[in-house]
Amino acid sequence: MTENPIKRHKALQPLSRDHHHGLLLSWKIRQGMKKGIDLERIMAYARWFWDTHLLRHFEIEEKQIFPLLGNDHPMVKRALSEHRRITRLFTSDHSDKERMLGLIEEELDIHIRFEERQLFNAIQEIATKEQLRVMEKAHSETRHQPPWEDEFWK
Repeated sequence: MTENPIKRHKALQPLSRDHHHGLLLSWKIRQGMKKGIDLERIMAYARWFWDTHLLRHFEIEEKQIFPLLGNDHPMVKRALSEHRRITRLFTSDHSDKERMLGLIEEELDIHIRFEERQLFNAIQEIATKEQLRVMEKAHSETRHQPPWEDEFWK
């Protein structure tokens, strides 16, 4: 059974687009591992993606989005906990790269789906028009990053 598409408020759409790119990261990791690509190449991409996309995304959510529900809200507590775990996966120096990449792709996938299907819906329901307007203005700028040249997933 397919789920109906979520009608995301315009103010949250840039973050939802980030989520789409995060899901693509998980897919690219799976593809690279399936193809037997050198794990260093996959790790290099994952770390670049963390530095250029995810770190900033987490900061925006934690400073501007989650406070709308409050840091004591159970969904926000879960999201913050997952952010900490995912941050450790990207920033720790693990000798078992295959296990680490597997954890990154799995945890990131679960986390994004939780935020999109549950947390963002809850935020969208309680946010005032003024809060959404402020969010929309703050996140309307586009961020251009140079493309990653080593497309190991193809």
